[in-house]
Amino acid sequence: MNFLHSIPLSVQTIVLLIASNAFMTMAWYGHLKNLATAPWYIAALISWAIALAEYLLQVPANRIGFQQAGFSVGQLKIMQEVITLAVFLPFSFFYLDEPLKLDYLWAALCMVGAAYFIFRHA
Repeated sequence: MNFLHSIPLSVQTIVLLIASNAFMTMAWYGHLKNLATAPWYIAALISWAIALAEYLLQVPANRIGFQQAGFSVGQLKIMQEVITLAVFLPFSFFYLDEPLKLDYLWAALCMVGAAYFIFRHA
């Protein structure tokens, strides 16, 4: 446990958010490849089970970030959205074989702007 105490709380928050988002991306979109022929309710139940892992990481991330690291709820939310795009892009490209589009760059730039406005008075 001493190892965890040496990691800054802000880094703990970000790492937990990245890990939770990896699970959530798989829960939301993994069934499109893995369970494409399964009935929707089977895909939903399996996705729900994967999403449980996401919540087990997301809740501590938000608690650490808000209660200990001093992030506002808005800052946590915009971090989550930026992380969502950062996780989703490689997932969709490498796992779902979706093409990368220039629109993803424009979306990312909009998120950079959103992050700037949320964090500028921090």
